[in-house]
Amino acid sequence: MLFSSYTFLFQFLPAVALAFAAARRHSPRAGILVLVGASLVFYGAWRPIYLLLLTASIAANFSLGLLMEDPFRRRTVGMAGVALNLALLCYFKYTDFIFDSINMLTGVPLPFLNIVLPLGISFFTFQQIAYLVDVMRGAPVERDILSYGLFVSFFPHLIAGPLVHHAEMIPQFKRERTSRSALLAARGLAIFAAGLFKKVVIADNLAQFVSPVFAHLDAGGGVTTSWAWLATLSYTLQIYFDFSGYSDMAIGLALMFGIRLPVNFRSPYKALSIVDFWRRWHITLSRFLRDYLYIPLGGNRLGGQRRYLNLMLTMLLGGLWHGAGWNFLIWGGLHGLYLCANRLWQERRTVAVSASRLATTLSWSITFFAVVIAWVFFRARTLAGAWQMLGGLFGVAAGSSAYVSPGILRVMDLPVLVGEERLLMIGSGAVMMTLAIALWLPNVPQIFGYREYRRVPEPSTWPRWRPNLAWAVLAALAFAISLFGMWQHLEFLYFQF
Repeated sequence: MLFSSYTFLFQFLPAVALAFAAARRHSPRAGILVLVGASLVFYGAWRPIYLLLLTASIAANFSLGLLMEDPFRRRTVGMAGVALNLALLCYFKYTDFIFDSINMLTGVPLPFLNIVLPLGISFFTFQQIAYLVDVMRGAPVERDILSYGLFVSFFPHLIAGPLVHHAEMIPQFKRERTSRSALLAARGLAIFAAGLFKKVVIADNLAQFVSPVFAHLDAGGGVTTSWAWLATLSYTLQIYFDFSGYSDMAIGLALMFGIRLPVNFRSPYKALSIVDFWRRWHITLSRFLRDYLYIPLGGNRLGGQRRYLNLMLTMLLGGLWHGAGWNFLIWGGLHGLYLCANRLWQERRTVAVSASRLATTLSWSITFFAVVIAWVFFRARTLAGAWQMLGGLFGVAAGSSAYVSPGILRVMDLPVLVGEERLLMIGSGAVMMTLAIALWLPNVPQIFGYREYRRVPEPSTWPRWRPNLAWAVLAALAFAISLFGMWQHLEFLYFQF
């Protein structure tokens, strides 16, 4: 069930909101029970059989937490739990990749099992691993199965994050009803409308300049330089507006139920270095990789060489977390190299770099270019397709198999013949406009003064959200436009991870 679907918007969400409001009047626990039931229905609507996997995972990890109350077996049980979670993730996500890699390297004809990847397994597995590790480190054990189950399965973040931490979520479920619930719901609806607009109107329309080009390359074709840059830049912006749109929608939905999720994006394409980029992009994943992988590996405590090795291992595993494929490993490896180079530059520069406009522009350009190049491997389904795209970006001839667009632009599900050159011009204009939005406008949490942006002063030229008629009309307009744009029924890009 997609957030951007009529079933979710006009059936599931209203029913859950009404049931929650009625239950919450009785007690906080009744509200928790409604949200747990709604979350399980939400997940089971995709493939009911995998609801058994989710509930079994919740029950097993909750039970492991209870067993870890005994300090003499805490570490043994915790390590066994982490191994069990990783084994489950590896089976569903990496079995076919491992078999295929062995077959490619050795020629051994291992079977391809075509295992269907359960939705959100990477997210709910990592969240529970973090819980077990924290209990091993001395965090209190959660003894309420309903609160723990809601922490794992809460439907706004269940499928594609943000990755949430038990210590920031479970206490929110148990608190008493607040007097500001109506204000939170109004803010949540407006944030949800903004995220829906980003996903449906911006990201899904950019997909028209991305999917057919990469599909052509993965099938063995080539691409001209014009289409290579248009498709790559379009994807660079598509994945940002798609994933940040989902995160905004998740934040908005959670606020409707009085829950505050963490911010997951802080305008990442404004970053002036790769280190800065990873402080802005998928922030909750960066936090997890830092706290549960980079620091346990030794972080920067064991000398310079070990620090760079830890960075590379962290980003390689972060790339593999995104998907089972060599392309994702290369993407993670590139970002590992970027981070190492960035850190090396920071350590060894002997002259302070001025904060001039030229220096800022140069820093931004290098960072943005590096990110764009890495996205090629993230998006392509085959290594051959990725190399073909890189060749197209840098002017290597595509030959007779170069991608040729049918010259059709789809507007509200209606095909419009515009010609290939005209389509290139329209696509370039769309890229320039959406890049300007990403670079010059404040992000959604800034506009709504959400969490860490609550007390940060903003320029007077960018007004903040207020619960008034003008903002209500603007949110309703964004929602209405999005409804007309939902004809494509495109899944969120991070559903596959």
